[in-house]
Amino acid sequence: MAMADSPEAVVIAGATTSPRADSDLNHTLRRRPSASTVAESDSLNDLVRDSGGDDSVGAKLGGGGGGDNGRIGGSDGSAESVNAVQDKKGLGENDRGGDPSAVKFAYRPSVPAHRRVKESPLSSDAIFRQSHAGLINLCIVVLVAVNSRLIIENLMKYGWLIKTGFWFSSRSLRDWPLFMCGLTLPIFPLAAFVVEKLAQQKCISEAAVVSLHIVITTTSILYPVVVILRCDSAVLFGVALMLFACIVWLKLVSYVHTNYDMRALHIAVEKGDATPSSLNTDYPHNNNLKNMAYFMVAPTLCYQTSYPRTACVRKGWVFRQLVKLIIFTGVMGFIVEQYINPIVKNSKHPLKGDWLYAIERVLKLSVPNLYVWLCMFYCFFHLWLNIVAELLCFGDREFYKDWWNAKTVEEYWRMWNMPVHKWMVRHIYFPCLRHGVPKGVAIVIAFLVSAVFHELCIAVPCHIFKLWAFIGIMFQVPLVLITNYLQNKFRNSMVGNMIFWFIFCILGQPMCLLLYYHDLMNRKGKLD
Repeated sequence: MAMADSPEAVVIAGATTSPRADSDLNHTLRRRPSASTVAESDSLNDLVRDSGGDDSVGAKLGGGGGGDNGRIGGSDGSAESVNAVQDKKGLGENDRGGDPSAVKFAYRPSVPAHRRVKESPLSSDAIFRQSHAGLINLCIVVLVAVNSRLIIENLMKYGWLIKTGFWFSSRSLRDWPLFMCGLTLPIFPLAAFVVEKLAQQKCISEAAVVSLHIVITTTSILYPVVVILRCDSAVLFGVALMLFACIVWLKLVSYVHTNYDMRALHIAVEKGDATPSSLNTDYPHNNNLKNMAYFMVAPTLCYQTSYPRTACVRKGWVFRQLVKLIIFTGVMGFIVEQYINPIVKNSKHPLKGDWLYAIERVLKLSVPNLYVWLCMFYCFFHLWLNIVAELLCFGDREFYKDWWNAKTVEEYWRMWNMPVHKWMVRHIYFPCLRHGVPKGVAIVIAFLVSAVFHELCIAVPCHIFKLWAFIGIMFQVPLVLITNYLQNKFRNSMVGNMIFWFIFCILGQPMCLLLYYHDLMNRKGKLD
């Protein structure tokens, strides 16, 4: 651990020592340094390096000139340097084995204090190389304090507003058609499985297989739509049924498309046009009812004959996640009833009236709406899907990526909902490319499918077909182009990330919420 061989103004200022002290010092020099001595010397090196930069401040801890005298543990400097560290630690005479007035470590005023070019921690060149844990803690404390004040103010102004009418209407127990519809939806996957078995046994032609699957998948989505429109049920039950129906439809399409591809590969292998692989060698045998049932309940939308599996179910972990799920669901209900409902009820239609007033309502609604949306994401994509995956020993649990770091709208849609993204890529995007569709058109088709299902999940339960959700999703296409352009122009991840948060969460979702709420209230007013 030799340091630079140039004398510095850090010296050992000591008094004359007694013979006993000299003998102790010589004994220390002859003795092989112990592990603690080496560690203390290393710590002293770190102290000196920190105090003076790269150049070895006080490189000569033994006070001598060049050579070994300038090394820690050298002929004249090791005892003094070790004693200096011990003095710094506050060790007594008995601990050091020497005279307390023997040596002192002094940091001379002539030692340079500025030795390198350094940036301030918050400068633009160094801000991303610093740890901001303290500032994050400050933001959390401020966030808790501000929201606690808002909660108290809201309770003082409105009182306790939580009611069950929004979530469960007086007719909820009589909404048996929706309940029965949900129970009968598994009939469609069973019908698709029967058709696939007939196709494997070559009992029906390929054209008949395709026609039957089109009828089955189309009926699986139209059946709940008709039931909801014929029943004036609670909005929450209608949304739940439509989400369930859309998931069944997406799974059916994946099941049919995957089996169609495996059947084509199997036929090609039999004809000698393709080489056998793990995807087609076991095709007729691995497509069974057990695989189909597992796929329908697994937290994925992409069918395959086998999935990565975990070894066991962690029951304690599942219980903790269930507790979190209940807590955060209650938080969502509290925010909706105590904050969002009063704000929306006291607002006007955003497209009718004063624009300045509409902007104020949107901004006021954006914060609680963002909280609800984040809680919804955490409850469904993290807690619920992981609980289901744990119970089924489903191994691939990448249900989302770090979408909160998205620099563009395109990155957000690729990362925030991985089951849907994988389904879109596998069954919409790449099939379009294989059929010669341009890449830009394939992206528009994928957004078109997403827009249709967003409109179904919102418009059908509300009995309102104003296409607000459809327009909002299709508006993502120009936003993808705009944010990609801005990202390429500024080359700054912070700019793109801030634009994403503002457009998507601060402006877009509150506006859609206001639009649907006022249309829903107008419809109820006309019915009453």
